[in-house]
Amino acid sequence: MATQDGGARLDTVAGLAASDAGGLDVVFLGNFLDVLTDAVNAGVPLRRQQLRAFRAQGDAAARAGVALRALLDLYLSSAWRLWRELPAVTAAADNPAGVVTAGEVMLRAVDDAVAELAEGFQLARRTLVRAEVLARREFVDDLLSGTSDVAGVLGRAQTFGLDLSSPHAVAVVTSSKPFTDASSAIGLVERSVQGSKGDAELLVATKQGRLILVFPAPDREAVEYVLTRAGRVLGTSARTPTDSVDLRRDGEYGRTQIGVGRPRGGAAGVAASYREALDALELAAALGLDTPVVDARDLLVYRVLISDRAAIADLVDTLLTPLLVARGGAGPLLETLQVYFDTGANSASTARRMHLSVRAVTYRLSRIHDLTGQDVGNPVEAFALHTAVLGARLLDWPGGRVPS
Repeated sequence: MATQDGGARLDTVAGLAASDAGGLDVVFLGNFLDVLTDAVNAGVPLRRQQLRAFRAQGDAAARAGVALRALLDLYLSSAWRLWRELPAVTAAADNPAGVVTAGEVMLRAVDDAVAELAEGFQLARRTLVRAEVLARREFVDDLLSGTSDVAGVLGRAQTFGLDLSSPHAVAVVTSSKPFTDASSAIGLVERSVQGSKGDAELLVATKQGRLILVFPAPDREAVEYVLTRAGRVLGTSARTPTDSVDLRRDGEYGRTQIGVGRPRGGAAGVAASYREALDALELAAALGLDTPVVDARDLLVYRVLISDRAAIADLVDTLLTPLLVARGGAGPLLETLQVYFDTGANSASTARRMHLSVRAVTYRLSRIHDLTGQDVGNPVEAFALHTAVLGARLLDWPGGRVPS
């Protein structure tokens, strides 16, 4: 079929096959139709050199972003469309046995060609995926580390679907089971947050065993939405440190906790939000906060306190050391103060939380007044006591680092 008419027919077959494959460019067929026609006419299988060419076509298609299904559709459609144009088929009435032989040769040739095509495609895709994973990892590391190459990070951000010109926040998820790049949580969180249309801007990655979420945060509602959707997947609930009920549970990903930084603009803002999220989780661990979501915004007072350890240690030493002489030590009285302030200075709520009578709580508060000279009913003195209690949490007092 090397004639001009034969060439036109092959072009027609190729065009129709490309249409079958969703409009794929016929260039990805290479010389498949010519090679296939020659093999059937000669009654011989495809040579190794010819097959290597199809492997190269598969490689090129993968690198061009062609879907494997569409590529296979292009080749198989062109093969069945070519069949009726072959000389052995058009002359079937004169030589019926020739059709059988042609069919055997063609089926084998198509099978061999498609096998090489698919292998070349898959090998190329594997290489591309490894490169994409490496590029993604490098981008995430650079973005979260606050690299000095801000322009480079901003340019690469677009590739990963992020427009860092608007405020973004970072959420960090810790778990008793470390997250890896192969964790199903990555895809599940992406689908949960992005919804059915998949058009929400979001980057989900892992770093040092933690799950990292980078997302637009134009307002508080956007932050709550992401935390809620992610929490459903991870087995947490988007509640704040002020909530008294711990809704965390051990699920598929272990016992999880989410730390979230404040929204900021630009690449440097993302890095700052990431550091805040980590600091929030670290503070939560130091304070024994077991809430599902730890918001850096809600822990600012602790950061202020911990910024001057000498001053807070002095306050704890001055106000709380007298509690050490109480019967049973300072522990019960300090716990009473913690719960009392956590419940908004409500004696009845404190009693319920501690499984005590209101009378017992009142007695303990009176005992604290006697030992420290500070009255929780006096706003100024209550503030000083509350600050000292927060400091005691940070310093693990009296069980750990006792102020001198």
